[in-house]
Amino acid sequence: MRTTQGSQQTLSLPPFTPAVTWLIAINSAFYFALLLLGMSAPGSAIALDRALALVPSAVIMHGHVWQIITYSVLHGSFIHWFFNMLALWMFGTQIESVRGPRYFLELFLAGVIGGALFSIALPYAGLGDPNVGTIGASAGIYAVLMAFGIFFAESEIMMIPLPLLIKAKYFIAILIVIELVMSLQEHDGVAHIAHLGGLAFGYLFVKFVPRRGFGFEMSEGYFAFRNFFYKMKRQRASKKFQVYMRKQGQNPQDFHDDSKFPPPDDKKDDRGGWVN
Repeated sequence: MRTTQGSQQTLSLPPFTPAVTWLIAINSAFYFALLLLGMSAPGSAIALDRALALVPSAVIMHGHVWQIITYSVLHGSFIHWFFNMLALWMFGTQIESVRGPRYFLELFLAGVIGGALFSIALPYAGLGDPNVGTIGASAGIYAVLMAFGIFFAESEIMMIPLPLLIKAKYFIAILIVIELVMSLQEHDGVAHIAHLGGLAFGYLFVKFVPRRGFGFEMSEGYFAFRNFFYKMKRQRASKKFQVYMRKQGQNPQDFHDDSKFPPPDDKKDDRGGWVN
């Protein structure tokens, strides 16, 4: 990342934040595990890759819905894995630093799911082959890139290997145009449709999901509903208690609302205090 201090411009590397580190560890573990498995048992590696990769026809015709998530931890080559993890580190840490791990993980997952949905739907609409598999974390990373372009629109990105600086908002705009054009071209081995899905769902997530994340809002809603439910139960129990006391010929006002007997000093009879 490029930062400016007075008249000096410096390049700095971001720290490894918790969620980014966790995602890199999972993707790296799958990549190297499959690499070693391919050396020792190639048939098993191929079978596992086929089971986890996203194949639209397998999801629609055979119900392999887990592929909507699992395809994101597979990478076809070292270059594929390396640059995906590099982008996840360079851009993901910035998002996690300003919004927190929960928000970042939900954003990444939204991109993964968005990329999967695009990859499943568009081939059946005539754009692509539903029998071709998709792998890689790129859809999630493109969602992160979209969020970076929104949150840090004026930040400048160096277009490595070219010594060219470009603002993040223009970089994302160019990226969208490239992916739109490439998705209409012949299949070149890159899942441009999944990239578009990641960009689209990343935009929707940033624009419509609350600052603390969708999961946080759901948990808050759950606790609010639970509290409301228990409050209604207490009110209903209180009404039943009042009806019962009237049937017994006693005045419910002699008792507290929480259905407990009042302290002995508040009693108006001459029997003294409570007895066990």
